[in-house]
Amino acid sequence: MPNPSPAAPRILIVDDEPSARSALSLLLREEGYEVQCAADGYKALGRTDEWRPDIVLTDVKMPALGGIELLARLRERLPEVAVVVMSGFGSVEGAVEAMQLGADDYLAKPLNFEQVLLTLQRIVAGRAVASGVQEARATAGAASVEATADLVGHSRAHRDLVALAGQVAEAPISLLITGERGAGKQHIARLIHQLSGRPGRLVRVGCSTADEATLTDELFGAEGRVLAAHRGTLLLADVDALPAALQARLLGLLQDRCVTRLGGARLEINVRIIATTSSDLAEAVARGRFRADLADRLQVVSLRVPSLRERRDDIALLANHFVQCHARKLGKSVAGCAERVLQILFGLDWPGNVRQLDQCIERAVILARGREIEPRDLPREYTAAVLDQRNAPVIPGASLWDIERYAILQTLEHTGGSTSKAARILGISARKIQYRLNEYGRAKPSCPPARPPASPVADDGRRRRVDA
Repeated sequence: MPNPSPAAPRILIVDDEPSARSALSLLLREEGYEVQCAADGYKALGRTDEWRPDIVLTDVKMPALGGIELLARLRERLPEVAVVVMSGFGSVEGAVEAMQLGADDYLAKPLNFEQVLLTLQRIVAGRAVASGVQEARATAGAASVEATADLVGHSRAHRDLVALAGQVAEAPISLLITGERGAGKQHIARLIHQLSGRPGRLVRVGCSTADEATLTDELFGAEGRVLAAHRGTLLLADVDALPAALQARLLGLLQDRCVTRLGGARLEINVRIIATTSSDLAEAVARGRFRADLADRLQVVSLRVPSLRERRDDIALLANHFVQCHARKLGKSVAGCAERVLQILFGLDWPGNVRQLDQCIERAVILARGREIEPRDLPREYTAAVLDQRNAPVIPGASLWDIERYAILQTLEHTGGSTSKAARILGISARKIQYRLNEYGRAKPSCPPARPPASPVADDGRRRRVDA
């Protein structure tokens, strides 16, 4: 009988239809889950007093306390419990309302059991990764703080990425990690290696940092990186810049699991390849700059790291994390960011992503004169960029979309980036704010977020070509 995890996750099924409860309970028990049932929301809350579930599967339309009301109460009482809402009534409206209130996922009735299992597996994987991260942090201590910067965040885009990394970590397959420069691709590669259980090292090679002869020797020489990564992971950063001759040799390594060293010696090698790129690999293939067969081999699974614009909810967490890191490294007593600083950071567009935010905070910690970073510690052009965006939309003349956007962003600025506080002020759900922020990141409104000057390290390849 399958077992989703060594300690079977606990699932509470809440449905007023006895046949539905019974059928779903039987199927999930056969899959190895520990299951209990309740006929309505009140009974479910009573059950959680004695038996703490990991996941609650709840119907929407029930007598007494319905699923939406149950979701709201669970978020207050048991915020760590995952909630999946099921409904056959007004599917679109039910999904929107449930997600706005903080549901982890939504399932339409009649249930597709395969979809139920996939949803539960995704949630279980995400919880397992989060648990492993907490244990790693507790045992590793301060020395590993910088290595786990990729794990800071609570946005949906970030949590989904970390969950997927956990799912693919142990699979003996090649991976391609894509995303903008500075978004954190190398951090995710490091996380995957740490979770893979491979006994060897993670060895990084920058494919855009050297000429072909130097890179050939670095990879396949007597002391080459390929051999150094035996039983471990070889990370190829900026793989799209790999010269054609080395593309052929890398393809041979992936096909034969052997390496021919300079001089002719042929050795078997056990190495996992993780490649990263900030470019469109499909376009490079179409233009003849990259081998199609190698691209297929590399991207057995592809992971996309979201830009910082797509995970604005994480800006405050990341900023305070970087403050602690740099304050410890510099021996300063800076403890965090003033609310006004968080407002400024939230209003910026961050073309250099997490790396640019890290560099901004490092500079601010160096200049800080008190316990908190103040606006005066930020680059002047950053604060000026935000001030330039303060003009309210003109009425009449502005669209409702622009007016709503202005209200949400200004309220978030007032709350220091807290979506929960902003939601209470605006009278809408935090989930709706998160949806709108994602839309603002994709659209081109009349008053876009301020764009600070690009970080020289992030954008100037001549100074340092580091792919993160």
